[in-house]
Amino acid sequence: MTQPTAERRYDIDWLRTLAFAVLILFHLGMYYVADWGWHIKSEQTVTWLQNLMMLTAPWRMSLLFFISAVALALVQKRSDARSGLQLAGRRTQRLLVPLLFGMFVIVVPQTYFEALSQNLIEPGYFQFWGKYINPRTDLLTEHHTAIGLLTWNHLWFLPYLWIYSLLLIPLRRPLNQLAQSRIFQRVPPVLAIAAVVIVLMLVWLLLRTQYPVTHALVNDWYNHGRYLLVFVFGYLFALQPRWWQFVIDRRSLFLGLAIGCYLLIIANRNGAFPALEANFNQHLGVRLFAGIVVALNHWAWIFCVVGFAGFYLNRPSRVLRYTNPAILPWYILHQTLIIVFAWSLKPLALPIGLEAVCLLALTVGGCVGGYGIIRRVNALRWLCGMSLAEPAKVAPQAALAR
Repeated sequence: MTQPTAERRYDIDWLRTLAFAVLILFHLGMYYVADWGWHIKSEQTVTWLQNLMMLTAPWRMSLLFFISAVALALVQKRSDARSGLQLAGRRTQRLLVPLLFGMFVIVVPQTYFEALSQNLIEPGYFQFWGKYINPRTDLLTEHHTAIGLLTWNHLWFLPYLWIYSLLLIPLRRPLNQLAQSRIFQRVPPVLAIAAVVIVLMLVWLLLRTQYPVTHALVNDWYNHGRYLLVFVFGYLFALQPRWWQFVIDRRSLFLGLAIGCYLLIIANRNGAFPALEANFNQHLGVRLFAGIVVALNHWAWIFCVVGFAGFYLNRPSRVLRYTNPAILPWYILHQTLIIVFAWSLKPLALPIGLEAVCLLALTVGGCVGGYGIIRRVNALRWLCGMSLAEPAKVAPQAALAR
């Protein structure tokens, strides 16, 4: 096992790759799960899939924010000479440019097939695209936002991460000084973890009902409350080797807590505690208990996967050399690929198991093939947040040494 240091953390790279794999499976599940709205739905939906998807639904995006904050902390620690303006510019190129490219090009088929499935438009993709990119279009006015039909759909993570990064970068020196202060160094890991659990519980109690999740950035205060908390704590966590080691050493404890909380949540969703459900609004104690379970479930899974990754995966790999630069292009492409291929498979009326396997294979193949094209075209590399360096011109040994 490798102790947490300022050196490259391969476990964080692995977590990024594995989190993306979970994301593909989750969005694939959204096509088949019953009673959960999505852009298009299969004719064959199943209710039991809800329980399985709830295993990761409460914390999978938080894990991505946590990983991104850890990566930002480690990058700035290895390159103190880089100015805040340089870091902000790099984040903007890596996040905002792909967001705009995605909104105007990649996400369009999602909106098109969603409208087509609801019989809101006539077939004709390029005609639809011309109206979609016009913020003053008169098409589907009941679905407009302030920018017309333009939307970021699954790419909502990019503007949130961009905003959080721009907020944190100017504060990195005070945060670094805080993390290195003698008082902060003495904070027990248990106390730090208890603090973020309690804060998340308060966010859940105070903001969840008043500000339902929208992913619209504006007035999405419940999401901001939990994701910004995760982001800031992830940054501080990366600067505290003692906290990191604590999580690694107690990974099995966090796994037990996570499974226990998950089982309570699933039991409640399936009507196992009718008395608690009936008294939720009347009794503060019931709401506090529910909030603690939700917050513990959220953080226990994050610390569990960070702990197991730190123990088993903190080592370089040829797989990571391929996946590290591929993750962002894959993220940009994957949901559109799922929707396009799902729509194409509908007329075949395949059995649900066979269709799901085919859809997964087509999506993975599309991601791999799409990245293969993107990495070879500098303009596409830039639009997808990658470096403009051309891999084909790099000597094999130099590429392996990076």
